[in-house]
Amino acid sequence: MLASENRLRKKSDITRVFEKGRSAAGNFIFLRFAKNDLSVNRFAFVVSSKVSPKSVLRNKVKRRLREIIKKIIPETRQGFDFVIIAKPGIINKKFENIQKEINEIFDFKFDKIIQKKHF
Repeated sequence: MLASENRLRKKSDITRVFEKGRSAAGNFIFLRFAKNDLSVNRFAFVVSSKVSPKSVLRNKVKRRLREIIKKIIPETRQGFDFVIIAKPGIINKKFENIQKEINEIFDFKFDKIIQKKHF
């Protein structure tokens, strides 16, 4: 479970990330992020019924994503809100593959966008 300070809960905050944020994508993960005025990162996870009609499988994906994010929070630049969206096909991926893709997105794509935009 993510610490409560690292959870993005309000619909208005999630909408702000979608409207004003930047994006980065992998093969089965899509990331939206926007700067917040806090000293911590906050995360929300979206796994739609397009990924799987079974809620058990969607919740499994969310648990996996939360666990991966929990490990990389200390390494990530602070002060951002993130919405992580799972794409169809993630159900068939192993935990290690999902972890590798998230690490690639955060290490290369997120950092590259941050440096270009001078957040």
